[in-house]
Amino acid sequence: MSKTPLTVKGAELLRAELQRLKTVDRHAVIAAIAEARSHGDLSENAEYDAAKERQSFVEGRIAEVEGKLANAQVIDPRLHDAEGRCVFGATVDLQEQESGDKVTYQIVGDDEADIKHGKISIGSPIARALISKYAGDVVAVQAPGGVREFEIIDVRYE
Repeated sequence: MSKTPLTVKGAELLRAELQRLKTVDRHAVIAAIAEARSHGDLSENAEYDAAKERQSFVEGRIAEVEGKLANAQVIDPRLHDAEGRCVFGATVDLQEQESGDKVTYQIVGDDEADIKHGKISIGSPIARALISKYAGDVVAVQAPGGVREFEIIDVRYE
């Protein structure tokens, strides 16, 4: 199985989530199940059913996060000799050629992508167009509304 790229920050967030799931959420669910059991008949106990469902969710999420971390290749662009190129993990300032609008994106793994926070997936059309380009280059991106051109203003490794 191939490794999944993950930024250092993304790996830290997953580790923190895993720690919280194991130390806080799991114990809270166990307490909720114990409380629901103390109410008697489990066959008609909605609290017990809800607690068991929550337990199933928490255990599933723990397994999912552990799997992601086990399959992750953590990449820190500061440790690679990228020499100003757009690479995985880089933060890129762009200016749209037609409108002049400026945007900033960080190229991240699929699980970390969040356009509202300026994080785009390495598999997205714009990230694929940016990879290996330098500040000053103009890239063409096939968007749903047609081809858009962006000038790379700056490339940073944060």
